[in-house]
Amino acid sequence: MPANIVVGTQWGDEGKGKIIDILASRADVVVRSQGGNNAGHTVVNNGETYKLHLIPSGILYPDKLCLIGAGVVLDPKDFTGELKSLHERGISTDNLKIDPRAHVVMPWHIILDGLSEQFRGNSDIGTTKRGIGPTYMDKYERCGIRIYDLVHPEVFAEKVRSTGKLKNKIITEVYGGEAVDIEAVINEYNEYGKILAPFVDDVSVLTFDADKAGKTIMFEGAQATLLDIDFGTYPYVTSSHPLSAGVCVGTGVGPRMITNIIGVAKAYTTRVGKGPFPTELDDEIGDKIRTVGGEFGTTTGRPRRTGWFDAVIVKHSVRVNGLDGLAINKLDTLCGLGTLKICVGYKMPDGSVINNFPPTLEELEGCEPIYEEAEGFTEDITGCRTFEELPLNCRKYIERLEELCGCRIAMIGVGPDRSQIIER
Repeated sequence: MPANIVVGTQWGDEGKGKIIDILASRADVVVRSQGGNNAGHTVVNNGETYKLHLIPSGILYPDKLCLIGAGVVLDPKDFTGELKSLHERGISTDNLKIDPRAHVVMPWHIILDGLSEQFRGNSDIGTTKRGIGPTYMDKYERCGIRIYDLVHPEVFAEKVRSTGKLKNKIITEVYGGEAVDIEAVINEYNEYGKILAPFVDDVSVLTFDADKAGKTIMFEGAQATLLDIDFGTYPYVTSSHPLSAGVCVGTGVGPRMITNIIGVAKAYTTRVGKGPFPTELDDEIGDKIRTVGGEFGTTTGRPRRTGWFDAVIVKHSVRVNGLDGLAINKLDTLCGLGTLKICVGYKMPDGSVINNFPPTLEELEGCEPIYEEAEGFTEDITGCRTFEELPLNCRKYIERLEELCGCRIAMIGVGPDRSQIIER
């Protein structure tokens, strides 16, 4: 049976939540494999808007098994708040499970995230300051606290006192910050542990068993390809692997289980935070795309930087993820913009032209986009449900993106609601 991965192909915020929601409705199991509450999925279903950060989008369907894998870093305070919000809207979380290996975001992680960004000054990365990077740092330093620890109070208290002592030393003596009250943290987090305990189960085993039982599985990614710690625009990246390969590591399954990998992109490009952005528009068109497209962060509310579609970026994503198909969202946002532009390559400072995404930030900063133009459209496409219903210029635009990216475009979003989708 199908095991689908959905990944972002740009800098995130491509509307993965909508595509994930559509595929989740057809799946038996939905798995989140990496990242933390720095991610956000906005899902519009039957006119209702849901903003999810840690809990898989499949939670909106009571018959789906929803799993949070070992590769996720979980802030229990934020998580319990998300649970409460769903319960208040009548959404059941009975089918939700969390892997005991997943790491816990602790208060000192959030403090250190903010202090380190402050210390960097103008060289800051532009993190969400939610402690994600410091949590992954502790994971790889092998001093992290995991969900298993959280739901075992004696183990948790011992590890918090040990690790917290070191973290307070760093906070106070390196950054000049205020120490964390360790005993208060233990008392507060013990309450979270009681809430989370019923959800803890081995996600690797549950996923493997579901596959063996012939269930349809969907793995949802957080962030996106250009935020990958290795293949993104380092250092302006996240601290995990949002690539398709990261799903296997973060869930504990082998790659042979995967049958279909879908990449999600917008019909243009956006970015939040610092770092080079070759096709960025600092003009009236960029402002219009931001306003019409509602380009403000799900998690932070920050206005997103906007620009033309960059085929060099998406071609890079097709390669490193092994994409079987693309979903292009927000085509409707381009309505009425006049002539559209597509970046087809980069011009380097020495005058040479490259068509592959450069591996370093230094090279990318020197790139100037090479554009080709496409005729725009003025027709309202929000009611279109087949490719043939789209205006000719829309169809030409999509077909040209396919050629440039080297990947079939299987889905086209023409509005925010899950029903506003064209499947080819």
